[in-house]
Amino acid sequence: MFAQVQQEPFHLVIANPPYVRTQILGATQAQELALSFGLTGRVDLYYPFLLGISQVLADGGVTGVITSNRFMTTKSGQAVRRALLSRFEIVHTWDLGDTKLFDAAVLPAVLLAKGTSDSKHPHTAGIAFSTIYETKDPSQEAAADALAALDVKDNTVVAIADGRHFRVRHGTLDNGGEPEGLWRVATGATDTWLATVEANTWEAFRRIGKIRVGVKSTADKVFIRNDWADIPGGRPELLRPLLTRHCARRFLADIPAKAKHIKEILYPHEIVNGRRCAVDLSFYPKAKHYLEQHRETLEARTYVIEAGRNWFEIWVPQDPSAWPMPKLVFPDISDKPIFWIDTDGGVVNGECYWVCCENEGEEDLLWLALAVANSTFIETFYDHKFNNKLYAGRRRFITQYVEQFPLPDPARVETQAIISLVKQIHAATPSREADTLAAKLDELVWGVFGLGEKVAR
Repeated sequence: MFAQVQQEPFHLVIANPPYVRTQILGATQAQELALSFGLTGRVDLYYPFLLGISQVLADGGVTGVITSNRFMTTKSGQAVRRALLSRFEIVHTWDLGDTKLFDAAVLPAVLLAKGTSDSKHPHTAGIAFSTIYETKDPSQEAAADALAALDVKDNTVVAIADGRHFRVRHGTLDNGGEPEGLWRVATGATDTWLATVEANTWEAFRRIGKIRVGVKSTADKVFIRNDWADIPGGRPELLRPLLTRHCARRFLADIPAKAKHIKEILYPHEIVNGRRCAVDLSFYPKAKHYLEQHRETLEARTYVIEAGRNWFEIWVPQDPSAWPMPKLVFPDISDKPIFWIDTDGGVVNGECYWVCCENEGEEDLLWLALAVANSTFIETFYDHKFNNKLYAGRRRFITQYVEQFPLPDPARVETQAIISLVKQIHAATPSREADTLAAKLDELVWGVFGLGEKVAR
């Protein structure tokens, strides 16, 4: 099906490759595509289409492609980024962001490139890169529509006819000097800003510990409920409080006051001799009785059993010994950063991420990370460094980005003041006092990274 066919090269290729996720393609077909085009990880159908164009484009021929922008900033797009820079001479890339130019939910991008016979070296120099994303900032100019807005100069906020505002950036493509590096727009101003941050950075969030996604049961209706007390036989053993995106609030989780609104998870895992394993249900008769009632549903998850697991296990349980530890928690999608520290032993659900301090004696780094992550500074850092936004300015806070968030030197007096202040805010949340202190904390974070004047862009 994917055999190479001799084809006379084309001098012009205009394409709109289909966008089909791995889950829809099916594992077998995705693997065949990956093997044929030298791809790894998750494969979207437009990946091999992009690389296939390079096989039929004449040396010096021109291609214009409109596709999803996901490959620019996701881990699964690494091989595609490397291949595009090797197999084409890219002239200009436009990230059309959340302009909603089309009915499809895909955020589009346009590539203008030339064919090249030299595929041994990445072609990275002088690639023009433009981005356009919605903003709430006041407009500086007006345009008929989002495409017309691209004609303005760099770092201009444009109001279009339907009332939306967009910030337009023009610069060059920067991938950090790595063939598989994330693509971002580089300008003199952003590079200077990031260089200042780098000069005042001691370590990154990855120093604290591994950032993990929350648990994934693949049978939430069985494992997660808010009415455990009402089920026949009463509350089963093994219940733990569950932290979800509905608990999201800066600094301290927003746990509902009424018990009926609080979800708990039946968590049948423990640590024995340093290893995670399923509990022995014979010690938990109520939990065993409840799970047996839902055995047919749970056993329908054949992949659990085929993986050598018990039928009643959670598919991704994470580390049971880590739940009692203080942990930094945050939802994976939000327009503003929302990070909090949990000290109540909650289990983090799969739409959130979390990290515990893994190095003895460095527990204060978790609090320092809380301060940095909730600042307006980190919004600007994110936009300059990654700029992976969904519609309406929502950002993706996922491992590959958050692990790169910067930390200032904890030994500095200024940093110690930040740690002390964020602990006060955590203890006082929610209150007007906490809000007042948070505004002061925000200024301190900007200052510790050498940006005394809070220059947002």
